[in-house]
Amino acid sequence: MHASAAHEVSPADQPSSADIKALRGKAWDIRPRQVAKVTGIASALALLAACNSGPPLKAPSPDEPISTVRYQCQQNKTMVADFYDGPSRTGADGRPIPGGRVLVQLSDGRKFSLPQTLSGSGIRYADSSEAMVFWSKGDTAFVEEGPNKAVTYRDCVAKKA
Repeated sequence: MHASAAHEVSPADQPSSADIKALRGKAWDIRPRQVAKVTGIASALALLAACNSGPPLKAPSPDEPISTVRYQCQQNKTMVADFYDGPSRTGADGRPIPGGRVLVQLSDGRKFSLPQTLSGSGIRYADSSEAMVFWSKGDTAFVEEGPNKAVTYRDCVAKKA
């Protein structure tokens, strides 16, 4: 057998015209599914690209508040709370302690920067002596002051912008 004989196909091994028609039909059956799959993937990628078409998001600097809330309280008092994020730390007992802080500006002119502390409900900020405490839960807040924990700003509700 010479080298070209290895590439020869006998008439019995050649596909019939019926086989060719069947294969062509299957190719057309497969092609639309492949096109649909590729089109679906391309559409998903285009959608993801469109969702992120703006500049990349960046976290606020530690000097910029992540949120500012204005509250209206009883007795016509008001307060503004600037909330800041910060790294958590671990307490002596191993519990995580939130690392945020709040800058509270009261309508009587006083300002306090308080670190976030542990809270059973809502978000609690207090100085180290617990003489000034700011509590916030949902759109409400209040301030406790002094050794007797007198509520000096009560029933405060976030103002709608």
